[in-house]
Amino acid sequence: MISSGRAVSRSHRRIGLAIIGAGRVGRFRGALARRHPMVDWIGVCDIRPERAAEVGALVQADLVSEDWRELLARPEVTAVIIATDEHLHVEPALFAADRGLSMMIEKPLATRLEDSARVLAEIERTGTDAVVGYTQRFRRRWLSAKERVRTGALGEVTMVTSRTLMNRLVALDAYRRAGDRSTVSPMVVSGTHAMDIALWLLDGKMPMEVYARSVDSVLGPQVQGIDGTAGLITFADGAVCQFGMSWALPVAWPAAVYSLDVAILGTSGVLTIDDTHRDIVLATDDPQTEGYAPDKRRLVDFLGSYPPGDMAFGELWGPMREETLGWFDRISLGVATPHATAAEAHRCLMMTKAFDRAAQLGRPVAFPIDATG
Repeated sequence: MISSGRAVSRSHRRIGLAIIGAGRVGRFRGALARRHPMVDWIGVCDIRPERAAEVGALVQADLVSEDWRELLARPEVTAVIIATDEHLHVEPALFAADRGLSMMIEKPLATRLEDSARVLAEIERTGTDAVVGYTQRFRRRWLSAKERVRTGALGEVTMVTSRTLMNRLVALDAYRRAGDRSTVSPMVVSGTHAMDIALWLLDGKMPMEVYARSVDSVLGPQVQGIDGTAGLITFADGAVCQFGMSWALPVAWPAAVYSLDVAILGTSGVLTIDDTHRDIVLATDDPQTEGYAPDKRRLVDFLGSYPPGDMAFGELWGPMREETLGWFDRISLGVATPHATAAEAHRCLMMTKAFDRAAQLGRPVAFPIDATG
């Protein structure tokens, strides 16, 4: 189903854009905003003044600030991109919803389930059009898979299997940046992308129970972290989703970030998607620089495994570009898009938390879970 959030006016709407967070994602999306014909005004905010100034100069910002409240209170602002660290999404999102600003919030909606519920409730109370940055939805293979499922090519979907493999650089970076390491897990931070795809393909089915187990042999001793989690979701109609992910593979594992393998089985068809990126392999004498945390030990790379896309001729090409431009069209022209809604993002966070809780308890848990964790 193409998500449209609340009804948006079909008349053209000029955009005054606030970008909160001047890291990689803020830079990528801001560069696209600078040239979009419907964006009239841009403000950039980051708690690190040097980063705010750098991205502000890149996007030719009208305002650069260290205070997101100051930025979001500006009358020029009609839309906001929240691209801070994961645990810092909540307060800006609540403020923006209260002002009725269109939002793109990077995943996850929050790192604590109770905070995610608060944000979703405020978005729904105010009727705010808010989407969450599940960028994988804008890759052609997942759009094609969704369309085949949506139009019934497989019949009734009865099973989805999903396997995600990542080298440990993302995990180490996530644990380092976390305000509270207890809120960080492979499921919540990275497995959430694959989980969103799985739930998207199973759209309309009601999850009932989650069973899971985790291991911590590598990241446990290093950062008191979790290596990976595997489990099973059972749905009300008997469908099942077998899900597993590890973000503790050796640093030299060639995928810059994501390596995903999915199968969708239905009553009259099957669809398999090899998204491991092993079709384009680069090996050099010099370290690879792709990914969120480049490392000199990486001399081989699966090209195309960096989720936002690929840099070529000084530009980002790929799903994050399409996702961002699609969002500008959504809020300025009122077109329907496949962006994840806040409600879908909250459900995805709840599911990843359910996996973590089932693994911690060592028994199945009923879904939905309560928001105390």
